[in-house]
Formats: sequence, structure tokens, C-alpha cells
Amino acid sequence: MHPAGFVLEWVEITFILIVLVAPIVADLDFGMGLSREETLIWFGILVAVNLQTSFISPPFGASLYYLKGICPPHVTIGTIYRGVTPFMMIQLIPLVIAMAWPPLILWLPKLMR
Repeated sequence: MHPAGFVLEWVEITFILIVLVAPIVADLDFGMGLSREETLIWFGILVAVNLQTSFISPPFGASLYYLKGICPPHVTIGTIYRGVTPFMMIQLIPLVIAMAWPPLILWLPKLMR
């Protein structure tokens, strides 16, 4: 799901791409009334969930190939791709909700301060 996931592994995305993009995101105003710190926390959570989703998204989902390696020979990769669809929806729906309503995911960090 993560566009950079087509060419970069999660480690490179985390250590290179996030370092380059985070200062830009911190200065953006998404019209949600978030402070700079809240915007970075919100963005970090969105990236983390998105990266987690990329592990099960075809065609490059690493978890799918691990699963193929332990499945019986008659289970094809196509069957695995079709079987993972409900789990991708379980990941994508909360991701969209988190994007639309930042206070929903920021209440715990605010509570911890």
C-alpha cells in the first residue's frame, strides 16, 4: 500500500524517507487545528499503520511469500492474494478513519502528556 514500498524496504522507508518528509509534513496545515507536534504524531501513526498494511498487500507483501513458503503445494499465491483481501480491509478502514479524524488517534498521546 505504501508507494515507496515498491522500491524500498520498511527500514529504508523509516530511516530515509520519513526523515526527509517529516519536516515538510510538520509545517503543513491540514485544516484540522493540530499543533506541529500533534501533526508529527498523527503522521507517524499513519505511516506505521500504512507500513504494516504493506506487508500483506500484493504483489510485494513479504508476509504473503512467507505464508506461501509454509503452505501445502496445492495452495497458489493467487489463492493467498484473494484470501488476504478481508484482512487488508481490516487495515485500510481504520487507516482512512485515522486520516479523517486525527483526534481519535491523538487522545492517548494527549492523555500521556
